[in-house]
Amino acid sequence: MKKTIKSFSLGAFLASTIAFSPIASADTADGASLMSKSWNEIVETAKGGEVNWFLWGGADHINQYVTEYVGGVLKDKYNITLNRVPLTDTAAAVNTVLSEKESGVNDKGTVDMIWINGENFKTMKQGDMAWCGYLDKLPNNKLVNWNNQAIANDFGVPVDGCESPWNRAHSVFAYDTATMENPPMSISELIEWIKANPGMFTYPAPPDFTGSAFVRHVFYYAAGGAENLLGPFDQARYDAAATKAWKILNDLEPYLWREGKTYPANPSALTQLFANTEIAIYFNYNPANIAKEVTNGVFPDTVRTYRMNDGNIGNTNYTIIPYNSPNKAAALVLQNVLLSGEAQLEKAKPSVWGTNPGIEMDRTDPAILAAFNAIEKHPAAIPMDNTDGALPELQGEWIKAIEKGWIENVGTN
Repeated sequence: MKKTIKSFSLGAFLASTIAFSPIASADTADGASLMSKSWNEIVETAKGGEVNWFLWGGADHINQYVTEYVGGVLKDKYNITLNRVPLTDTAAAVNTVLSEKESGVNDKGTVDMIWINGENFKTMKQGDMAWCGYLDKLPNNKLVNWNNQAIANDFGVPVDGCESPWNRAHSVFAYDTATMENPPMSISELIEWIKANPGMFTYPAPPDFTGSAFVRHVFYYAAGGAENLLGPFDQARYDAAATKAWKILNDLEPYLWREGKTYPANPSALTQLFANTEIAIYFNYNPANIAKEVTNGVFPDTVRTYRMNDGNIGNTNYTIIPYNSPNKAAALVLQNVLLSGEAQLEKAKPSVWGTNPGIEMDRTDPAILAAFNAIEKHPAAIPMDNTDGALPELQGEWIKAIEKGWIENVGTN
């Protein structure tokens, strides 16, 4: 499809909206008015309009998918212009909505939709900054399995009709089959493997997202399982697990890359260490990223990903419509497009993105399901429909406490 999307820097976009504040009609800005309309009426309301989608812009292949596919469908089928506003930190969009709310901008906001999950979702939900209760208006919402608790809850916070799923992700480990036959298959086995293979493992220093996720795996192990940490933050449960976790991680430090005297700053640095064979086991939150590194020649063809027998942490990411979006009708059409079997199939292709669907593909048209099942899976990637055994993410207070605890008890030692 041709390019039919506008892309802005966040600063330039905000400046333009200050200079030319959108005039919100009752049909677009007023959520209650939209809720009284049929889907066909919502589509008619959205036609000829635009939608401002704020999302992380750090991956060219994701930007291209949004630009060429999603933007193309919106323009060609609905005559809606998609303005993609790339972010380096999702919190920037959340803070924009918060600033507008505090200033009384309740119907002419800047942000129509955000790619979001975790603590940012919790902030918007608790701050009454999310538009909720409309999901049944989306025809493609029927493709979502809301009985799946990993979808119905976002980092432990109930979705409650306030966001729409887009993708599912789960962490994986990777190794080179040319140099290793039997990788460690549990956190306890990994701990022993690290001690037996000094210098061949490390992880980014929290609060880096990838490093923090690895530390949470150890924290789950120290707690006797993720189920012992679910729900609201509990200081006593935290303290009991933390005492064990920090001892494990401190005991491992002398056996890490560079004897744990320094840690990689980010996933890119960790990728380079694995590519240079300075470490032998690699960790990432997205199996598709590892397959892409093999395809791009960064990792050898013999690299394979795997999940631990005791589970790897996974999550769902979503899109959310702020309460003060002036283009709610167009945002609804955009969310429905993203949930469609066609759009989910397109981004599942390894050549496009290779990400896990946010919907149940067996609820789509048989031809779409057949095409999805026919996708040639990269040998370095775990099958996309294999998300059984994914460990749940914790609520934000737990994650903040674990990251802070690691910095104070491990990172500074």
